[in-house]
Amino acid sequence: MPYTFYDRSGFPSIYTEDDEHLYDFSGNPIAYISENSIYNYRGRHLGWFDNGWIKDSSGNCFLFSEIASGGPLKPLKKLKPLKSLKKLKPIKGLKQLKPLKPLSTLNWSIHTINDFF
Repeated sequence: MPYTFYDRSGFPSIYTEDDEHLYDFSGNPIAYISENSIYNYRGRHLGWFDNGWIKDSSGNCFLFSEIASGGPLKPLKKLKPLKSLKKLKPIKGLKQLKPLKPLSTLNWSIHTINDFF
């Protein structure tokens, strides 16, 4: 199912069309979902996909999708930009061992798109 993920101010930041690969709106593949974990293409564990949220490694809410439930109060969603053509996905690196999943919080993450991915 296609999802768009929005940041804490309602800005559409990334999307998926296959429930696995995450792209920015410029068409760059930036990460992927595997067994509810988020990994970059070098194999680094970034966070979690949980109840429609992308959460950071501390369990804080980073990005929300249209199906997100629970978590902090969500802002009004801004209009989505046009999607550019998708670029080729890099080869996935060896995945880092998945850490223990932290307890979920009702807090927004302090991360930005640039430092998270």
